[in-house]
Amino acid sequence: MLSVAVAPWQRPPVILRNADVPHYAASTMKVAVLAAVHRSGLDPDREVSVVNRFASAADGSYTHSRVDDSDPEPWELLGRTAPLGWLAGRMVSHSSNLATSLCLTAVGHAAVAEVWRRAGASAASRSPRGVEDAPARAAGLDNRVTAHDLIRLLTSLEPEVLAQLEHNAHRVDLAAGLPPGTRLASKNGWFPGVRHGIGLVHPPDAPPYALAICYTGPLANGQDVDDPAARLLARLSSRVWDCRHRLAPAP
Repeated sequence: MLSVAVAPWQRPPVILRNADVPHYAASTMKVAVLAAVHRSGLDPDREVSVVNRFASAADGSYTHSRVDDSDPEPWELLGRTAPLGWLAGRMVSHSSNLATSLCLTAVGHAAVAEVWRRAGASAASRSPRGVEDAPARAAGLDNRVTAHDLIRLLTSLEPEVLAQLEHNAHRVDLAAGLPPGTRLASKNGWFPGVRHGIGLVHPPDAPPYALAICYTGPLANGQDVDDPAARLLARLSSRVWDCRHRLAPAP
């Protein structure tokens, strides 16, 4: 299943293809956690204990696998502390799973649900559990998104949150389809069978636009870089870029 949503910034979508079909969220749910941290009022300099055991959204607890995490730096602080703001940054810049659960623990699941509600997301999009909360997933609690709701989420974000998304170090899928140096606030998500990308693109010669692509299928091999599905998203991102002058209505 391939879902696409494209919208001139702060305007209704102009392209919707299977945009209301739910997909497993993968790491796109970290954008909602980032917004919840920003809106929590918690001091970004607040020191958080770096642990690797978390209360499940269902019964019991869960841990993360260090070898499966895309960001080694928070693991170097295991047993020590780290600033909440730094953890939130690593959650989106390097897609740290460990940092995500630490941030989620700090703000709570209700705060993340409120982010989706405030964005006007449909009931299909929700993130009731941590990224690797296996007990919750076994109990039927799963993180889901639609391409349309990811556009709604992106549109609802404060400028400060969007600025953090500009530090995404994984310059694949959507970013790979843009000319080098193009300003982009984005978050991608990957898992075996899943590849997603959302982004706010700032062309130098056209108005900004939001793009969300969700793919579920056999092309997605779960690798962060060498993924055929990532190349598919790059091609689609490139095609939208080629149409950038026609996305926004004439003034």
